[in-house]
Amino acid sequence: MSDTPVVTRFAPSPTGYLHIGGARTALFNWLYARGRGGQFLLRIEDTDRERSTPEATEAILKGLTWLGLDWDGEPISQFARADRHAEVAHQMLADGTAYKCFATQDEIEVFRETARAEGRSTLYRSPWRDADPANHPGAPYVVRVKAPLEGETIIHDQVQGDVRIRNDQLDDMVLLRSDGTPTYMLAVVVDDHDMGITHVIRGDDHLNNAARQMLVYTAMGWDVPIWAHIPLIHGPDGKKLSKRHGALGVEEYQLMGYPAAAMRNYLARLGWSHGDDEFFTDSQAQDWFDLGGIGKSPARLDFKKLDHLTAQHMSDADDAALLHELEAYRAAKGEDALPKAHAALLLQAMPIVKDKAKGFDQLIEKARFVLVDRPLDLDEKSAKALDDVSRGILRELTPRLQTATWSRTELEECVSALAQEHGLGLGKLAQPLRAALAGRMASPSVFDMMLVLGRDESLARIKDATE
Repeated sequence: MSDTPVVTRFAPSPTGYLHIGGARTALFNWLYARGRGGQFLLRIEDTDRERSTPEATEAILKGLTWLGLDWDGEPISQFARADRHAEVAHQMLADGTAYKCFATQDEIEVFRETARAEGRSTLYRSPWRDADPANHPGAPYVVRVKAPLEGETIIHDQVQGDVRIRNDQLDDMVLLRSDGTPTYMLAVVVDDHDMGITHVIRGDDHLNNAARQMLVYTAMGWDVPIWAHIPLIHGPDGKKLSKRHGALGVEEYQLMGYPAAAMRNYLARLGWSHGDDEFFTDSQAQDWFDLGGIGKSPARLDFKKLDHLTAQHMSDADDAALLHELEAYRAAKGEDALPKAHAALLLQAMPIVKDKAKGFDQLIEKARFVLVDRPLDLDEKSAKALDDVSRGILRELTPRLQTATWSRTELEECVSALAQEHGLGLGKLAQPLRAALAGRMASPSVFDMMLVLGRDESLARIKDATE
């Protein structure tokens, strides 16, 4: 199988949003395939007709798209392939690797109760396993696989190592229900085989399923894929992830203002490592990602780490791309697109507002000075900073700014000289100037703001503040 091109898959059930754990599974599959020039396929496991909804499928596709995990070809519907799954079960019947079982639910329950009372294994052994077809009644039946009764099944797992399961612990699992519909366990194997999946990378809650699914591979003479069962994600307290730990759905992270690149980096580091590297790009992740780097212990969600990576990714991001993602963030929250003039100014301001921002909320807060129109609403601290004395000094500053060349050096010299003339430190004059330019005390440096706003807008704002 080593010469075969890599094909991985992500196979979510469309019964709700894209869970953060599912997103990481998708990411690992995407990284593994993309880093090896392979294919990353998407299969929607929609066989549970009562719980599967088109809305949930849409939410999963939207979550993957936001995360930037592109898949190859069209998503495959498992439900649409039910005839093919049944065909394989009938092939196994014809080959003698499966059999018809006519036992009723009541009979199986009686067997289990008796076994429990006698302290025996409750693993059901059907009396129909070796029955002569001539004795088959004309009654409803399920199709079961013939599991081996002796020896052991070994799952060669890239994360867990070799996992050995005694064959007398495996039941003759049902492949087709009595109404002729295929079970999930059969459908998964047939789909993985038909889609040419070479590597099954999924949560370790599926580890026991691997041994049972191998029965079908073996019966059909198909290549068994390479298994990699990854530990689940736990909350900061080390317990299984649940609503009490905060956001569970990927779209919640988008609404919280995290950029997709930071989420990809953070999720890749949840349970996988490459030396001591914490911050990396997509191309580095694709080059480095391997199954050997996945740990055996559950990873813990850590929002501080996510915030730290977010600040690094935002500082590192291309300004235009960041503006584009910020607009998508606003749209996801149901907010209008920025007016063209504001967007143009924000793009200019991006180098000074993106630095150390731990999300789009913080970036917007720092960029507020370019997202407001004159006259500015002053917050309480700004109004206080603009007392009569400060206003008088700003009036003195105005003619000097009118003749300055509007370079950072000259603006700094101009303001410093006036502060010295009044026996003030630069900070004492910067406060009222900040209030006039931004309407609040938390903002980038006054010189950065003046350079972004330009001479006319800066002077107009100072004039508003001094009148």
